[in-house]
Amino acid sequence: MNEFVESVRQILVTTPDRWLVLAESVDADALRRVPADGQWSAVECLAHLYDTELGAFRVRLESFLAGRKHLAAFDPEAAGMRPDPAGDPRELARRLSEARRDNLAALERVTDADLDRIAEHAELGPVTMREWLAEWAGHDLNHTIQAERALMQPFIAACGPWRSTFADHDANRPHGT
Repeated sequence: MNEFVESVRQILVTTPDRWLVLAESVDADALRRVPADGQWSAVECLAHLYDTELGAFRVRLESFLAGRKHLAAFDPEAAGMRPDPAGDPRELARRLSEARRDNLAALERVTDADLDRIAEHAELGPVTMREWLAEWAGHDLNHTIQAERALMQPFIAACGPWRSTFADHDANRPHGT
């Protein structure tokens, strides 16, 4: 496997395991707690990762591998498979794990030549498979960080004089601190 593809795979393979542990270990109410108005709870991040795993990443991986010139658009509101964040987080994490396993198997088919394939993204214009794979890994990390930040909020609020050390992650930071 190409070194770049392997570096992407190393990130993608960790995400489902992290979510399985969180879903099994953390109270479902804590996973559903919204950190601040307009922000996602941890389980909403998980639902989004699952939704995009099927509705965007699987579809686009197959598009690149098939040599299609256009990437399918992804509208999270119209995906039709959007999971319910009120459902069981453990089941949602298991579903993400199964979907990711299938996508990782397909990722093994990517060759060095595939990385330079170009397809048209509806909003971004021409993108290479290499750029898209980097985005996939970054997307995973971004929403995992976002979920962990949501889970941090009650601890940040309760840590007294240490609160200022979490300023970069404090969704409810008092103004002026």
